[in-house]
Amino acid sequence: MNIGIIIMIVVMVLSLVVQNTLTRRFTKYSKVGIGLSGAEVSARMMADNGISDVRIGSVAGSLTDHYNPTNKTINLSDSVYAQRNIAAAAVAAHETGHCLQHAKGYAPLKLRSALVPVVTFANNTVQWVLLAGVIFINIFPGLLWAGIALFALTTLFSFVTLPVEIDASRRAIAWLESSGLTTYETLPLAKDALKWAAYTYVIAALGSLATLLYYIGIANNRR
Repeated sequence: MNIGIIIMIVVMVLSLVVQNTLTRRFTKYSKVGIGLSGAEVSARMMADNGISDVRIGSVAGSLTDHYNPTNKTINLSDSVYAQRNIAAAAVAAHETGHCLQHAKGYAPLKLRSALVPVVTFANNTVQWVLLAGVIFINIFPGLLWAGIALFALTTLFSFVTLPVEIDASRRAIAWLESSGLTTYETLPLAKDALKWAAYTYVIAALGSLATLLYYIGIANNRR
């Protein structure tokens, strides 16, 4: 059996476990109140780090929170922006962690940002190139390898994302602790929430690697 398929099956199972656990943890921690809303957490964390040129806004959806380095905006989901609980605080601090990375020129974030245009192109074309490559493998085998090269870029992006996300959580936890916003009871909850959120990126990277190995296996077997 193609090793990619084996890894994909394992990753699918792990993904279900992680997503289910993440949802349950965030639901549980959303019931633990804290003094500031998500938006206020971001604002205070930026102020404590001397950042004043980043806007904070809200976006629709759940766990759609993100930092946009292009227009310097922290975008918090509805469940985070106005809510005053430890889960919202952890997510807001995490996204603000990306803001701090940008301000301090954090190298992995710069690399990820540089890869975005290339990866966007790859994402928009790779499925069609791979499909055509599989269909016409006996006529034009190079086409499948071209698709594999495109998909390898998306896999690289997934792995570059890992240190960016882990570091943002590290910055978030450090600030939540030093700011006095959390207590010995609530800080472990924030750590746990961000730990499970980080696992989703690990699973995504492994899933991308498994898919890449799957297509490499197809290309090698059809030689």
